[in-house]
Amino acid sequence: MKPFSDAELRALPCVVGVETAARALGISRTLAYQLAKEGDFPCQVIRIASTYRVATADLLRVLGVTREAPEDSEPVSRSAAG
Repeated sequence: MKPFSDAELRALPCVVGVETAARALGISRTLAYQLAKEGDFPCQVIRIASTYRVATADLLRVLGVTREAPEDSEPVSRSAAG
């Protein structure tokens, strides 16, 4: 699956599912759920009933992406930035 660009990451809602967070982090869905269940996910995971959610602010922090786009730079895809 194609990774998110910084602009796409900034456009995410306040809370996302583990699968979306996994895609942003570049890890598999299976590994993401395993890490969430073990309490080792790279971001804080919120469990609501039988679902896992991740705060987008924490996800952005882990990825080193600011909520606001830099004014003096053009959008760059994470895959192109390499």
